[in-house]
Amino acid sequence: MEFGRVAEDELNNIDFSLPAEPVFNKSILSGAIAKDTRVYVGCAKWGRTEWVGKIYPPKTKEKDFLEHYVHHYNSIELNATHYKIYGEEGIKKWAAKAAEEDFKFCPKMYKGVTHFGSLKGKSFITDEFLKGVLAFGQQLGPIFIQVSETFSPKRKEELFDFIQSLPTDLQFFLEVRHPDWFAQQNILDELLNVLKSINMGIVITDTAGRRDCAHMNLTVPKAFIRYVGNSLHPSDYTRCDAWIKRMKHWLDNGLQELYFFMHMHDEATSPELTVYLVEKMNKELGLNLIKPTFIPPPPPKGGTLELF
Repeated sequence: MEFGRVAEDELNNIDFSLPAEPVFNKSILSGAIAKDTRVYVGCAKWGRTEWVGKIYPPKTKEKDFLEHYVHHYNSIELNATHYKIYGEEGIKKWAAKAAEEDFKFCPKMYKGVTHFGSLKGKSFITDEFLKGVLAFGQQLGPIFIQVSETFSPKRKEELFDFIQSLPTDLQFFLEVRHPDWFAQQNILDELLNVLKSINMGIVITDTAGRRDCAHMNLTVPKAFIRYVGNSLHPSDYTRCDAWIKRMKHWLDNGLQELYFFMHMHDEATSPELTVYLVEKMNKELGLNLIKPTFIPPPPPKGGTLELF
C-alpha cells in the first residue's frame, strides 16, 4: 500500500500515538464484554511471491498460494475484487480452499463502482459485484467500500445516497480518505451518524503520512483496521503495542467483531510483524489466534558437521 507512505528518514519524527477514545464510541459499545466475540487477522492479498520459502513451501505455484495462506491467517482483506468483478464460480473455488477453516474473506468493492465517475447510476455493476462475492457464503466477512482521496465532503449527498441504497442484510465498512472528512468535527460527526443509522462500519487506517485516518471512531460494535507498517522499522512494534491496548479496551467494552489487516509498503515482511502482533494479542487479550509459521532454512550444502 502506497497510501500515507513517507521517506524512511522521516519516520522518527512522526507522532504515531493513537487519538484518545472518542466520546461517540460510548453510544456504540455496551460497556461490557460481548459474548462470542470474533477476532480476525489477515493481509491484503495472498499472492506474494516473497513468501515462497518463508511461509509457503519452496516452489509453491501462485495458484496454490491461498491453500497455504489459510493455515497462517484466518482472514483476508481481499483487494483482488477491487480490480475485477469475479463470477460465482471463481469465488466458490476460493471459498473451497478455506472450507475447513474458520476463515473470512473481506472483499473490497470493485473500483468501477467507487473510483470512476459518479456513484449514481451504478446499481447494475454494484449488483454484479455483490452477486459474485455472495458466493463466499458463510465465509463472507464485511465488504469494504473505499472512495478515493479526491472524494471530498462536497459530494456527501452522493455518497450518502449510495451507501443507503445497499442491502441491509450485509455488513459493509466505508473508508474515506480526503482530509476534509476529518478536518472539521461537524463534518465527521455527520458521516458517523449516517453510518450508525444504517449499521455500516467505518474503516480505521493507520499509516505514517496520514495520521487523521487513524481516527478511532466506531459506528457499529465492530472494528476494521488497516495497519500499514514500514518494513519492520522500530516504530512498527511500538505502534502494534499501542493497538493492543486499544483493542483490549474495545473488547472489554463490548466490541463484537474485530478485523485487523496487516499491510506493508513492502509486503515481504508482513508475516514477521504479524507474528509479533498475534503473539501479543494472544497473551494480552486472551486469544488463541493462528499466526504465520516460518519454514526452517535448508541445511548448509555438504551436510552437517559432527563434533566428537
